[in-house]
Amino acid sequence: MTSPAGPPPTGSGGGERQRLKLLAVTACPTGIAHTYMAAEKLAQAAESRGIEMKVETQGSIGAENVLDDNDVKHADGIIVAADKDVDLSRFAGKRVLTVGVAEGIRHPEQLIERVLSAPVHAEGGAPTAPPTGGGKERSLGYKALMNGVSYMIPFVVVGGLLIAISLSLGGHADPSGGLVIPKGSFWMDVNNIGVIGFTLMVPILSGYIAYAIGDRPALVPGMIGGWIANTGELYDSKAGAGFIGAIVTGFLAGYLVLWIKKVKVPKFAQPIMPIIVIPIVATTALGLFFIYVIGKPISWVFEHLTDWLSGMTGTSAILLGAILGLMIAFDMGGPVNKTAFLFGTGLIATGNQTVMGMCAAAIPVMPLGQGLATLIRRRLYTEQERETGLASLFMGCFGISEGAIPFAAARPAQVIPANMLGGAVAGAIAGVAGVEDAVPHGGPIVAVLGAVSGVPMFFVAVVIGSVVTALATVALVDLGERRRRGEAVGAVGTAGPEPVLVGVGAGAPGTGGVVAQRAVREAEAVGASASPAAAPAEPAAPEKAAALEGAAETADGTSAAKNGVGEVLSGYLTQQTVKVELGADGKESAIREMSELLARTGRVADVEELVACALRREAQGTTGLGEEIAIPHAKTDAVTEPVVGFARSGPGVEWGSLDGTKARLVFMIAVPEAAAGDEHLRILALLSRKLMDTGFRERLLAASDESALLGVLREVG
Repeated sequence: MTSPAGPPPTGSGGGERQRLKLLAVTACPTGIAHTYMAAEKLAQAAESRGIEMKVETQGSIGAENVLDDNDVKHADGIIVAADKDVDLSRFAGKRVLTVGVAEGIRHPEQLIERVLSAPVHAEGGAPTAPPTGGGKERSLGYKALMNGVSYMIPFVVVGGLLIAISLSLGGHADPSGGLVIPKGSFWMDVNNIGVIGFTLMVPILSGYIAYAIGDRPALVPGMIGGWIANTGELYDSKAGAGFIGAIVTGFLAGYLVLWIKKVKVPKFAQPIMPIIVIPIVATTALGLFFIYVIGKPISWVFEHLTDWLSGMTGTSAILLGAILGLMIAFDMGGPVNKTAFLFGTGLIATGNQTVMGMCAAAIPVMPLGQGLATLIRRRLYTEQERETGLASLFMGCFGISEGAIPFAAARPAQVIPANMLGGAVAGAIAGVAGVEDAVPHGGPIVAVLGAVSGVPMFFVAVVIGSVVTALATVALVDLGERRRRGEAVGAVGTAGPEPVLVGVGAGAPGTGGVVAQRAVREAEAVGASASPAAAPAEPAAPEKAAALEGAAETADGTSAAKNGVGEVLSGYLTQQTVKVELGADGKESAIREMSELLARTGRVADVEELVACALRREAQGTTGLGEEIAIPHAKTDAVTEPVVGFARSGPGVEWGSLDGTKARLVFMIAVPEAAAGDEHLRILALLSRKLMDTGFRERLLAASDESALLGVLREVG
């Protein structure tokens, strides 16, 4: 895959022109199969045209084959086939073509032709072209939002949990002041630390949305803009604009910086533009725009909402409770939420505690409902989202509605309506039941501490509202996923997220520390065998395949399997889990047959659960990778140790692959949850790389029995 860098392709004098030199970067959100498939396809297409190419893969085990300054200096063009953000600043002055990772798999030859006429990437600029093809479904706006959410989540979790712990262990009910923690106490210090986390949450969201759009110059205006949005005092509002305001300032800052970058300036001023001029201009313009233009309407709406609610106190309690619940759930700490909350708080002093009772019942519904949703339909959420869901449940018990913000920021179109529906139900039930709350706080904690009257109906309202939110969220998210898959049926670039830590953004690679380092070393150990240089120069004919199959026999005539080398992938794939002919004619029956094949090893504790887990993974998106290959996989405690199986299908099984081919080569991987972060990624990476070798696939199809198949499979590692 790697070719040594050489002189620029301009040649000298009348000498022959040097070979064309191209670079590429491949990356997908999960960093597993498609990252390496795109790399192999691009490298093979370049080699077939006599073009030198080096491909950097940004997989979940880390960046490999990294492009250095010398590579970039002598490159004629760079192809970036990625469905996540890739830093392009190192490619300034070079032709850069940015596309989705699926394009690298489907049309590598076209990309090689297009990159020679691609626009030159400007220093400090944004991506020179929007992702197309397979990555089109992940727009710049979507990736920017996910980037902000991924950086915000730790602040939500840390701040929320510290506040909840300090309230539960150090707080007490005070009729005149809600839940009170004694000043100067240890728990007040813990609470203050949590408050700092929450205070930083909104600027972080805004700042990293802006960063994903406008790169480093946008980080400062994005963060300061988010702080301004969250500080209502700056524009005469009793409540800031919350996380919705942060999303607005993040996008405004990012695109403002992109616009400023397009302004032509004298050459002497160019070096100071990204570090001085752009941040100062963008920050000042955005801050003043929010304070004088956007902030005033927010303040006006806040005041008129309060007046409107005050005029409703004599109307139906059900209607008032539903309206307050809708407002509480809309922005979770933003101006609309604060309007309803402060309205309820203000009426406590007049002796009317019913309105606060409606608010108190609605406040915990969002975090409780979103946390419950991650438990009801785990397959719809990544591992990080499920962990955030548990923290959200905990925060909901203490009336911290901000615990649901990461979910609302990531999927606003699905989560916010579901939150509002549940909040309205909870508020209406509390209203009709006459629930009262004597303190300006909400959630089960106020009932436990004795500040609520009508406790049974209070809990009924909270539980029903939370369940409604959870079910509505699951239905809307599931519908959204089905629509996305329907728009690109079988698309490699939309194969569905692997349950790894996201970042979403995003971004967290799914492995870390020692585990990630070990995975990198193991992948590097087999990297040579996966490169085009190590592959046959041309596809092996069936006769050659038979000869290679025979080469698996040892000198004394015994098979490799019988000679103690009958294990592949650290012993996870053995002759026991290899099948010459798959009898199934459909995907579900094939997965069941493969699961029963794995059960031969004694490592499968529950075949039915393994089948169910693999089918849930398929529901997220097909594992049919094209080229007649499918790699169904499951991470479940239904298996006691990692195990891999392989089977062939003569007629092929319809698997929904992008290229329309039926799966004739089927690998199934099953690992326990505890091993998922290490072995699962390593196995997928090794298989994905090797399966791009046409000769390897032909040898698998030509092998006559299990022993011969295993001999070919030993090439994987």
